[in-house]
Amino acid sequence: MQSLYTALFIIFIFTGCSSITQYQENSMLSMEKEEQLEKANILNNQGTDAYLEGNYPLALRYFHQSLLIKEKVLGTENLNTATGYNNLGLIYKKEGKFQKALLYIKKSLKIREKILGRNSSQTAESYNNLGTLYASMGKSENAINLTKKTLQIKKEIIRKEQIDMGISYNNLAVLNDRLGNTKKAIEYYKEALKINRKIFGEAHDITQRNYQDITQLYFALKDYENAKKYAKNIINQENQLQLDDITVNSNSVENSMNRF
Repeated sequence: MQSLYTALFIIFIFTGCSSITQYQENSMLSMEKEEQLEKANILNNQGTDAYLEGNYPLALRYFHQSLLIKEKVLGTENLNTATGYNNLGLIYKKEGKFQKALLYIKKSLKIREKILGRNSSQTAESYNNLGTLYASMGKSENAINLTKKTLQIKKEIIRKEQIDMGISYNNLAVLNDRLGNTKKAIEYYKEALKINRKIFGEAHDITQRNYQDITQLYFALKDYENAKKYAKNIINQENQLQLDDITVNSNSVENSMNRF
């Protein structure tokens, strides 16, 4: 029995040592990768500096060295690698080597479309770079089509950013209302309304909700004139009729009404 315990103990020790060794190896590998990627980024930055100085052969050398590291560490389907392809394509374009430029810019575009989708700023960048390349090659129709795609993506990005801004204004309004800062809440709701009216239109639920919130807050402040002004834009007739009663100038009525 003692021999069995000794054997099991030895097996446990070796297994534990194996796990520790594996962990150490993985940690070292991770550190090596980070060091390699840092080196790749330094080379990329040096390439960018050379590009801006107009020294394209030097920029090309730096970008190639950077890309080789990225392909080895990250693979060929990574966004960082796609940036490397894009940069090489731009250099080859500057040097008038259009076929090589086409190859690398298309590789970058393919990766960005696959990972980020079409409505991404990086994808739009690739479309734009490909479009300007085709323009340099004298292929105006291709350039026009790609520039239209770039424009459409940018419009979608701007639209999304505006929607996000509207949400942020709305959130600020809600938070200020909770804190009792009614006038400040109204200001933020009005900012949200401006955006939502432009993007979604008057009849959309989001816009209508803004009108209702602003009306209710004015009603809470007993500012019935402004409450009626915004209530007129509420399409739901049930709410419209209920809010029309606000115009009655009677202290007894005003005191009996509550914010809904």
